[in-house]
Amino acid sequence: QVQLVESGGGLVQPGESLRLSCTAAGFRFSSYGMRWYRQAPGKERELVAGIPSTIGGRTNYADSVKGRFMISRDNAKNTVYLQMNSLKPEDTAVYYCNAINLAWGQGTQVTVSS
Repeated sequence: QVQLVESGGGLVQPGESLRLSCTAAGFRFSSYGMRWYRQAPGKERELVAGIPSTIGGRTNYADSVKGRFMISRDNAKNTVYLQMNSLKPEDTAVYYCNAINLAWGQGTQVTVSS
């Protein structure tokens, strides 16, 4: 059974950091590009970051998170990460993990508020 499970969300203050994790099961994780999306209340889901299946391949980021967020993967652990630094209130959203053309996670809430 294909499954993606996110974790690591929470409530933080502006300027703080969080690391999201997404652990995969039921498919060959190393063969799939992975993405993180987010959806804020009343807004459409947007792409935050992506990482290809190829080791050393180019990552990509939304302009709004460039220089603050970093996506990485550990194929031995079937896990993709999103390191989020210098968080802002506008980063508040539900964050979703996506295996490209295969599956979505259930989402994890990130709230940035003082």
